Amino acid sequence: MRKIILFLLVLMTVYAAFFTEKDRLDREVERLCAIDGGIKVYETVKLPADKFDKHGQINFYRPTQGENTLGPEYIYKWVIHYYKKGDPVSQGAQEASMRRDHIQIIRISDMKLLGEFVKYHRAGGDFPGPWMPSSYHCPNRSEANESILLNKIFTKATEGTEK
Repeated sequence: MRKIILFLLVLMTVYAAFFTEKDRLDREVERLCAIDGGIKVYETVKLPADKFDKHGQINFYRPTQGENTLGPEYIYKWVIHYYKKGDPVSQGAQEASMRRDHIQIIRISDMKLLGEFVKYHRAGGDFPGPWMPSSYHCPNRSEANESILLNKIFTKATEGTEK
């Protein structure tokens, strides 16, 4: 009897680890992220010190302004593609969603792509319950996010090198 119970526990563990939708989506997030996830910078822009705040962040970033987020000189393009659309926060933790966020920074004067950031994200797919759904991101937010992208593209010019 113990062997049967142990076998069933092993079988359930293998099923939960490899065949649940949550794990399948996490593996897909990893696979796609390995292809094109992360930050790519094609050109840096040296800006004068007055374009930065006291914390060293650009002071013309307005995230609520859509494509005009970076003012009149740059296009901030954010495209979201849903591989699996769902709303685990309002429909329950068992609901799953997966998406790709692609942010591009383009200089308007020559329409040059300065840099881009691609992130894959899974939310939900958990056991049903009143708790918040889990999530998984690739790349990790501490390694790559839009702030890091902006800091890599826009750098403070040293005196004598300002454009």
